[in-house]
Amino acid sequence: MNIAPATEDSSSDQTVALVVDDSPPAREVITQYLHQSGFRVLTASNGEEAIEQISKYKPNIIILDVVLPGRSGFALCRDFKATAETTNIPIILCSIKKTSADRFWGLKQGADAYLSKPIAEEELLSAIKNCLAVKSDS
Repeated sequence: MNIAPATEDSSSDQTVALVVDDSPPAREVITQYLHQSGFRVLTASNGEEAIEQISKYKPNIIILDVVLPGRSGFALCRDFKATAETTNIPIILCSIKKTSADRFWGLKQGADAYLSKPIAEEELLSAIKNCLAVKSDS
């Protein structure tokens, strides 16, 4: 996967989060949580849109649904973690899939966290905080 360097100025102090979910209501809920917490939020409804947003804006964190049209969130996560330009961006996988096997495979693909839907605001914000703290420590 080739992701071009960011072309827009993303050097703002505001943390940029990319929300990738094919469900408009789920995207809206997560977007509202993040906006209220001071994030700049980008959205995508599938993998192609996510790649476009990443190449344009280089988000600080990605919240990625597992079940997407076309390529799954598992496949996208694996590809993002294997690509030099995106390997250090924390990824939180979110899914209605709640089994320990789903969580195992999500983390095995490189996700930094795995949350089950519906996601509570506090749970999401805590996961983001933890992922960004680990990133800044490395």
